[in-house]
Amino acid sequence: MTRVDRDVAVTGLGLVTPAGSDEHTFWEGLCAGVSMARGCEELAGLPVDFGCPVVGIDLDEAVGGRAVWRMARFVKMALVAARRAVADAGLSPERWDGDRVGVVLGVGVGGVSVLVDNVRRLDGGGAGAVSPLLVPMMMPNAAAGEVAIALRAHGPSLAPATACASGATALALARDLLLDGRCDVVVAGGAEAVLTPLVVSAFAGMGALSLRTGDPSGASRPFAADRDGFVVGEGAAVLVLERTADALARGGRPRALLAGAGSGTDAHHPTAPDPDGGGARKAVEAALSEAGWAAHEVDHINAHGTSTVLNDAMESAVISGLFPHRPSVTAPKGVLGHTLAAAGAIEAAATVLTLEHGLVPPIANLDSLPDGFALDCVVKEPRIQRVERALSHSFGFGGHNVVLAFRRADADGRPPADPGVLAVA
Repeated sequence: MTRVDRDVAVTGLGLVTPAGSDEHTFWEGLCAGVSMARGCEELAGLPVDFGCPVVGIDLDEAVGGRAVWRMARFVKMALVAARRAVADAGLSPERWDGDRVGVVLGVGVGGVSVLVDNVRRLDGGGAGAVSPLLVPMMMPNAAAGEVAIALRAHGPSLAPATACASGATALALARDLLLDGRCDVVVAGGAEAVLTPLVVSAFAGMGALSLRTGDPSGASRPFAADRDGFVVGEGAAVLVLERTADALARGGRPRALLAGAGSGTDAHHPTAPDPDGGGARKAVEAALSEAGWAAHEVDHINAHGTSTVLNDAMESAVISGLFPHRPSVTAPKGVLGHTLAAAGAIEAAATVLTLEHGLVPPIANLDSLPDGFALDCVVKEPRIQRVERALSHSFGFGGHNVVLAFRRADADGRPPADPGVLAVA
């Protein structure tokens, strides 16, 4: 099998994000480079009272049907994104072989708001007041389960939890399922909705969040010299993946190709990244190896870029050390906040759109880099750039590091001619 044969096609995208709940508004918002952070009524009175919520969409209406009452917010977002991704791919659950369709949806926490509500019910009304639906609503795998039900997908259904790398982990696993021949279609991504007083207070207490309460829209500032923490966001993104030959055979439209995926673990600290970036570096090198790329062939990096002091310093060192030719760098969390388990999938979708449009979105709120950050960051306005090969970085608590390698697809869905393609076992 050649490396080109191991490319997997992205044939559909579905998004529910703070910047917009459809592809057009999401991309427009990302390219505007303006933060979506705002004060949140439910966080009033807390030390950090702002975040990046999903607005402008009635999730109950978008999901529809009677089953909506049994779904937590993160599940609703995942289901909306999944349906839109499948439609974008030109597929239909009524026409596909559900036994060959898999679902992989990364979630970090699950239905925490449902849990909190039922703890209050238990305290106020005793055991009889607790909803019998608490467990199926709060469990992290509820999104994968409900999406599989809605899409009539009877293949493998997985819910990887690698913290803020979960969405990227889901896409890497989806690629494996396709290349191993276990599925013909995989619906994969991530979802998270924990913009609640409990979770925000916990993040604030550990010193992870920006404290710019007087300037929410200026709080998330990846790689900036004056960054002071991340902003909590919420959202979901789902990508439809197929083997490239299968997608072309059915007349599908490969929007980009997932050429490789790599992972590496810090084994350093529960929440702080390895300052030497050992796990992140291993993930980058593994993704490059699987894609068959040399480092100098990478044109663009969609960085994890959390806006925290430790992560951004580590990631900057990894990028500058591995890519001295200085590929362009963007970091969507400046606009979207940190959507946690959904971030890897949302940023993968953004990378696909960069490859399609030849446009790199700017990093919000980045006025100056610290000394020693040798990065070519895109700022102020989108940069026109024909990107052939791009990486999307995702790093999570627990030391989880996942890197996805995407390449541009030509009009016929194939990658641009590459005389250096090698045969592999």
